[in-house]
Amino acid sequence: MPDLKYDVLGIGNAIVDVIARAGDDFLVRQKMNKGTMALIDEARAGAIYEAMGPAVEVSGGSAANTIVGVAGFGARAAFIGKVKDDELGQAFAHDIRAAGVAFDTPPAADGPSTGRCYVMVTPDGERTMNTFLGAAQDLHPADVDPDAIAAAAITYLEGYLWDPPHAKEAFRKAAKIAHEAGRKVALTLSDAFCVDRYRAEFVDLIRNRTVDLVFANESELKSLYETADFDTALAALRQQAALAVVTRSEKGCVVVSGNDTVAVPAAPIEKLVDATGAGDLFAAGFLTGLARGRDHQTAARLGALAAAEVIQHIGARPEVSLKELAAQNGLAL
Repeated sequence: MPDLKYDVLGIGNAIVDVIARAGDDFLVRQKMNKGTMALIDEARAGAIYEAMGPAVEVSGGSAANTIVGVAGFGARAAFIGKVKDDELGQAFAHDIRAAGVAFDTPPAADGPSTGRCYVMVTPDGERTMNTFLGAAQDLHPADVDPDAIAAAAITYLEGYLWDPPHAKEAFRKAAKIAHEAGRKVALTLSDAFCVDRYRAEFVDLIRNRTVDLVFANESELKSLYETADFDTALAALRQQAALAVVTRSEKGCVVVSGNDTVAVPAAPIEKLVDATGAGDLFAAGFLTGLARGRDHQTAARLGALAAAEVIQHIGARPEVSLKELAAQNGLAL
């Protein structure tokens, strides 16, 4: 087995979030489904940008947010994702490296511009996303560094990456390299609509052990097994997954592994400001705990802490040291 260089390496869409507050009436006028993520083209991206209010630009992307969280816990983190060599691409690369993450994917010289996601945050803290993937969807198998994958305890894959065909090949290549090196592979289902598009393929990835760990929220889990009943969906997941974590917002989370079930409550918060990144940061805590040899309950508590931190401010990346936050809560890494 190669030497361990990283605790967690993420592969995902390299995207810059453009975040603005919006009322429900804005969503209705723009024909947006509240609380979901829609893929859009460049023309629609321009139209939304024109219509939305004052915005904050923050480097984002689901797996990238998770990996920044992993680094925030003081763990060794790396990210593979594609940007274009343009202003937003340079900003993305700067931000992720400044967070302490190794990011060596060469930027694209031509083709579509760097991906961006327009995030509308309604007064209830719910986020509605419209994503122009741009350069992010041009991630190819050649961008996957075999040495980096083999040197990571866990490779974490983003469900959204299942949309572009080349990225899907990169995803499978990474999983194969990780397993050949005796490492673990984790997958986040990303979005209920993403699950609707690729249900059979996701079930295969889980059943065939292409992935060793699955992250899902309640709606993604119900979509995966086409049932409105949580317990029914959980029972199906238990039959198929080696290890799975289901997040349930304020109800906390459930970790299932074989016949073992661990329920961990959500960490308390003062005020929900923006739910963007809650699942991403939960995954950061859980993956860090797992990579560092902690039990499932402790890993889930780390996840709950990180999720609670990120939903109390605008943006999907932590604003405090997660390592210090963990120590203050008796979970020193």
